[in-house]
Amino acid sequence: MSTTNGQWYPPEWPERIRLLSAGELTPVTPRRAATVLLLRDGPCGTAGQDAPRDARDTQGGDGERTPDEFDAAGRPGAARESAGAPESAAAAEGAATPPEGLPDPAGGAVGPAVYMLRRRASMAFAGGAYAYPGGSVDPRDERMVTWAGPSRAQWARRLGLDPGEGTQAQAIVCAAVRETFEEAGVLLAGPTPHTVVADTTGDDWEADRAALVARDLSFAEFLDRRGLVLRSDLLNCWARWITPEFEPRRYDTWFFVAALPRGQRTRNASTEADRTVWIRPGDAADGYDRGELLMMPPTIATLRQLADYGSVADALAAATDRDLTPVLARARVENGELVLSWPGHDEFTKHIPGATGGPSA
Repeated sequence: MSTTNGQWYPPEWPERIRLLSAGELTPVTPRRAATVLLLRDGPCGTAGQDAPRDARDTQGGDGERTPDEFDAAGRPGAARESAGAPESAAAAEGAATPPEGLPDPAGGAVGPAVYMLRRRASMAFAGGAYAYPGGSVDPRDERMVTWAGPSRAQWARRLGLDPGEGTQAQAIVCAAVRETFEEAGVLLAGPTPHTVVADTTGDDWEADRAALVARDLSFAEFLDRRGLVLRSDLLNCWARWITPEFEPRRYDTWFFVAALPRGQRTRNASTEADRTVWIRPGDAADGYDRGELLMMPPTIATLRQLADYGSVADALAAATDRDLTPVLARARVENGELVLSWPGHDEFTKHIPGATGGPSA
């Protein structure tokens, strides 16, 4: 990790970069994955320091508010059933004091807050880093589900896949929705194409969530058994990053944005996280810049991009036109040192002295 900021930088990377440059390392094929930047307007706060994994966050919907409604493209919508609206500005319930190392929420700040979790230090990949809910695509995510929103072919085009890869596009979107439910307890699905479930708490929901995590239950079976429609229109894609070729755990990850549905609450439901927080992107970026919050490059990059928007609706609308060209780190030899760079993101460039071997493509 850098000594001047919170950039995640594994100590084994320089040697792996040298091996790749020398042609002695074969890159691993990345697994497809999805992660979700879950957003909400209004005050932000934390779930509490070292909150137990079954504890609820202090932020969430109460199911009684009447915010303006919008879909994933930011378009105003006609009034729907109360369970279908994303949550908007409202007073926080019992906002907690930020845990050590996190900046205080900006009391007068404007703009959406994003839900983040801190990966346990024991995790083999990015341990201790702050991230968003997400994970790998399950092959069973390709199974047919009841679907609302843009067609699978439209999603394939948006995700940069071939037009005929509608099934694979569905799998990526399903992974985004499934992982958000598994890790945050938030479900972007409803009984009709125009509603979202209002409450995902209770023993029956927890049993289903645990079965999904254990892979005892496929997401398609879960939705079918509960008579739910996947709301793909509540998601929009923000970015795509691919783990560097020299990393042994590689992912081709699509980053989605979505609004927290009214009535639902986030909670630390993941065994992989030891802390969760609702925080404004600018505050999180400031913590990273001070070296207090550890993050991978795509996480801090997306936070910096989100900091420019004044509301959830603005961010969701902006996602429609974002460039989804994959960002893939490159390593090269230059003047006797290895240079690691991420195209279009100069702040992450690393210069590693003592390089040997030839350049890597």
